[in-house]
Amino acid sequence: MVAARTRILLVSGSTRGGSANTTALRTMSAVAVRPVTAVLYEGLSSLPAFNPDDDREPLPPAAGELRRLIAASEAVVFCTPEYAGSLPGSFKNLLDWTVGGGEMYGKPTAWINVAAPGRGAGAEDSLASVLRYVGAAIIEKACRRITLPRQAVGPDGLVNDSGFRAEAARVLDDIVSAVS
Repeated sequence: MVAARTRILLVSGSTRGGSANTTALRTMSAVAVRPVTAVLYEGLSSLPAFNPDDDREPLPPAAGELRRLIAASEAVVFCTPEYAGSLPGSFKNLLDWTVGGGEMYGKPTAWINVAAPGRGAGAEDSLASVLRYVGAAIIEKACRRITLPRQAVGPDGLVNDSGFRAEAARVLDDIVSAVS
């Protein structure tokens, strides 16, 4: 019997070209094996500023696409940098767009943190707070810090460090176990 596919949406909290967070998620997508389909969300920069007056049908197209992608996924993984001790504004804006639609309610969710040692705790704490607020089902076992040595990024833009890749695969396995 072939296991059903598990669609996991990967969301980077960074808009920066060459972001370690986006690189980590691209690598996670590359190491995904059956039954996982990992899809990288690439619309963060196109989301309009959240305005509660706009949180009704028809939604702005980029916000509607975000909600459709979340709804179509069995789980979501976030990876975000920390700015000024918290979440980057553009990423918090993305999360604000998830409040009114309810797509995150009960959605199995995890995050990885690839910040340098001693950094990133503020972003983790803020993200956990928002995810609890929207009712996401946090998969604690899959939430973790994974060391991402800068020199481990190859010319293809993916992490070539075997330890990182193995840990990313374990995160996906933990998610599949949680949603099965």
